[in-house]
Amino acid sequence: MNDKQKDMLRKLASLAGLLLLILAFTISNDYFFTLNNIMTIGLQTSTIALIGIGATCVILTGGIDLSTGSVVALSGVAAAMFVNAGIPVPLGMLGGILVGGICGYANGIMVTKMKLPPFIATLGMMMVARGVALYVTNAAPVSGMPESFSYLGNGALFRIVEEGVNGLPLVKFPGIPYPVIIMVAIAILFTFALNKLRVGRYIYAIGSNEEAARLSGIKTNQVKNYAYIASGLLSGLAGVILASRLVTAQPNGGVAYELDAIASAVVGGTSLMGGVGTIPGTLIGSFIIGVLRNGLNMNGVSAFIQQIIIGLVIIVTVSIDQLRQSKKK
Repeated sequence: MNDKQKDMLRKLASLAGLLLLILAFTISNDYFFTLNNIMTIGLQTSTIALIGIGATCVILTGGIDLSTGSVVALSGVAAAMFVNAGIPVPLGMLGGILVGGICGYANGIMVTKMKLPPFIATLGMMMVARGVALYVTNAAPVSGMPESFSYLGNGALFRIVEEGVNGLPLVKFPGIPYPVIIMVAIAILFTFALNKLRVGRYIYAIGSNEEAARLSGIKTNQVKNYAYIASGLLSGLAGVILASRLVTAQPNGGVAYELDAIASAVVGGTSLMGGVGTIPGTLIGSFIIGVLRNGLNMNGVSAFIQQIIIGLVIIVTVSIDQLRQSKKK
């Protein structure tokens, strides 16, 4: 069995797990498989998927990014402060995303030029980004943005609203949330990049054997930088969307998001050893986590128990991956 067939089997296994979860929660709760809740799951999962795609790019090179959650918070705060300073909303949001990209670039420089282990470099950035977000806001939420700031996070395509009998608006169709559309577009873009573009092939080559990739003429440091920048930009995008949804930027937001990002990648079949993984797999992994949280919430399961369950899912998934790697050797 070749590597492509193995990747396909991993994706099918993840997809089967997702379908079983959906079936189980549909049976346990009548409201779970309704249009409104499906859109809610998509909206909630979009943030996990965006940061998960960024994490996948980094993990494929054999690295790790622990700064994701802090970068999400800093980017949201930056976008809100830019807008409050009088910058037009689209440009302010773009500024927030670029702040995330700068953090990702700094991570890449520390890993490639300063030769710091990815764990240490991104752990340091996690603390720096969080500290900056808390310092510039004095640890207070940033609010007061115009109503248009909320359109990205709360708007939806094809939403149908009619006037009800009592004169109040009646939602006939909730529409497809903009964050879900962005998530799908980003997933397609990165799938194409990893499968069809030279940089994608280089990322897989570096994760499989960095020294062999370097000797074959690949600029390994440059490619790894691209992966960290991509992770930073997607974290920035997630932070801006989250701030837009809440119409408030929380400097304390995004806590433990890095764990969600890594979990979605790993549950979707990405190997922590590098060189193995796909964006569709990460998308499935993100929905597994999103469906788990939503379904457990609807069934009244404690948030603490949810953490235990998701933690066990990660442990089992990584254990299977490690077993697979040991068999290869």
